[in-house]
Amino acid sequence: MSQQLSDIGLVGLAVMGQNLALNIADHGFRISVYNRTTETMEKFVAENPNTPGGLTGQASLEDFVKSLKRPRKIIILVKAGKPTDAVIDSLTALLEPGDIIIDGGNANWMDTIRREKDLKAKGFRFVGSGVSGGEEGARFGPSLMPGGEESSWEEIKPIWMAIAAKVDAGTGKPLTGAAPGKPIEGGVPCATYIGPDGAGHYVKMVHNGIEYGDMQMICEAFALMQGLLGMTPAECSEVFAEWNRGVLDSFLIEITADILQQKDPVTGKAFVDIVLDTAGQKGTGKWTSVSALDMGVPAPTVAEAVFARYLSAVKDERVAASKVLTGPAPSFSGDKQAFIQAIHDALYCSKICAYAQGFQLMRAAQDEYKWKLPFGEIAKIFRGGCIIRARFLQKITEAYQRNADLANLLLDPYFKSEIDRCQTNWRTVIGEAARNGVAAPTFYSALAYYDGYRSERLPANLLQGQRDFFGAHTYERTDQPRGKTFHLDWPEPSRPQMEMAGGGH
Repeated sequence: MSQQLSDIGLVGLAVMGQNLALNIADHGFRISVYNRTTETMEKFVAENPNTPGGLTGQASLEDFVKSLKRPRKIIILVKAGKPTDAVIDSLTALLEPGDIIIDGGNANWMDTIRREKDLKAKGFRFVGSGVSGGEEGARFGPSLMPGGEESSWEEIKPIWMAIAAKVDAGTGKPLTGAAPGKPIEGGVPCATYIGPDGAGHYVKMVHNGIEYGDMQMICEAFALMQGLLGMTPAECSEVFAEWNRGVLDSFLIEITADILQQKDPVTGKAFVDIVLDTAGQKGTGKWTSVSALDMGVPAPTVAEAVFARYLSAVKDERVAASKVLTGPAPSFSGDKQAFIQAIHDALYCSKICAYAQGFQLMRAAQDEYKWKLPFGEIAKIFRGGCIIRARFLQKITEAYQRNADLANLLLDPYFKSEIDRCQTNWRTVIGEAARNGVAAPTFYSALAYYDGYRSERLPANLLQGQRDFFGAHTYERTDQPRGKTFHLDWPEPSRPQMEMAGGGH
């Protein structure tokens, strides 16, 4: 009797790989799995004998490849970088033209562009697919962002649409209640074709950059409540739980409320009070910031969130500095409830700016890499499964439905009205934070971005004068067409000690 072939294969059985494999099998697709450590594969298969689609493990790559239907579809979920390249090299020696390799890790989009080009030249197809939602998302429904040739997308589409998170067609709210062997029925899948080569991984990277900003903003709101208003973590939890019933309704606000009411099982104290204040990262926030710098796109709030993590990491230096450097002692004497509402509005406005920066960056990337990104669809698939899933994203979807060529979310009528409604409180919070010495870098940077973006004239005119003075870098004039440059022959008396000056920037 011939072996029953699998619909898809998966290489890499760490937690994400195991959960995604079970998700696929739960939706009726037969899946073959392979892991470099055979014992891990055997244990995983033995513990999951009765999945609806069927789960089979292979001890060798050769047998793994032979177990798959043509064209073969293979998901790789291993560490990004050289480990991914090593797996691809091992597979291509065994595959046939037209087979599809899918990288579901957090790959750098430039690596994805390179891999897609190299594999295409060899007759293979390659998909770089963003997978967001963490372990739970992988198991019960992630947000999926595939990039590559459309023919590749059509091959994997039935599986991707089935395993993705689902949202209600009317409200856009995530559908919940999935359990092992019992996936969610109905709803709108949080998966869509993003574009060629590295587009999927680029969008996933920007998603992560926005996530950095979102998380840091929430932390700053907590710092203001605890450090300035003297609220306990439990009291802050109640506030976040209340906020989660309004415009800030999101996965991150929801889990923040849960975290802040958690007790440490060892000491009985509030859990957050015994967690060391040094944050880690895996690099995607930095990649987002570097990409923005490379393309000349302002994304300061994402960058500030990355720098905030860097600053948290120099714990010993901060402890030493706290004994030397001075600042105001936090003291608040106003209306506490009104200020809590003001913090809410500051968080909301800063969040709008962070998303505006992220979508503006994706807009620049599509021009840089010759993509055509579906911004409205991207906002739709962010509504469920992913870490930044939020009610707020429905409004972004609607903004792009109103204007597919929207230059910046801040220019959409809805978001303009929301900023107009909340910006007085936003400014109040930033003023109080500065006066009381409470660090709020993403709140500050978001407001500076907003005020800069709405300014018809910025002091860059003086900056260009400086550059022309010390380096003859030229300048443009307000009374001449854009693009035409000039240089002023600066009088010698105005140039003391110029022999000591460098070229500058």
